[in-house]
Amino acid sequence: MVKLQKFNQKVRASLKRPEIKAGDIVKIHRKIREGNKERIQIFEGIVIAVKGKQSSSPMITVRRVSFGVGVEITVPVYSPAILKIEVIKHAKVRRSKLYYLRKKDYKVSKLKTKELAQFVAEEEKEEQVEEGAENREEKEKLEKKEEKKPEENKEKESN
Repeated sequence: MVKLQKFNQKVRASLKRPEIKAGDIVKIHRKIREGNKERIQIFEGIVIAVKGKQSSSPMITVRRVSFGVGVEITVPVYSPAILKIEVIKHAKVRRSKLYYLRKKDYKVSKLKTKELAQFVAEEEKEEQVEEGAENREEKEKLEKKEEKKPEENKEKESN
């Protein structure tokens, strides 16, 4: 059992995968073997479930609607058949399993998404605003200290 855990940790460390949550829109690059030929197939869809997140081999279920028919695949995240997983958008969801999307029409089930670049830019702006607020607070404290010092100096001079 310990050997298996060490092996799984080694596999996870060697493969860098993004943190995937339910509601993310992802592109999965898979190796498909057809006879002697091998090709890469890209499957783009929304992650409706993540199973076994803390286990040695988490599984994600990705769904998309193709020509009016819902298509789902469940793939192990650390499978050697998966070349890479790209997160394109993050959606704001309140549940960890989005099975209700199976019953909804694709147009009805539009989730509020943010482009990843826009999401990163907004986070950076928030960090800058927080840093700016901290800097303003520090400046105000310094100004108050400086205002107190001249008053103290005047009192000392008058004595």
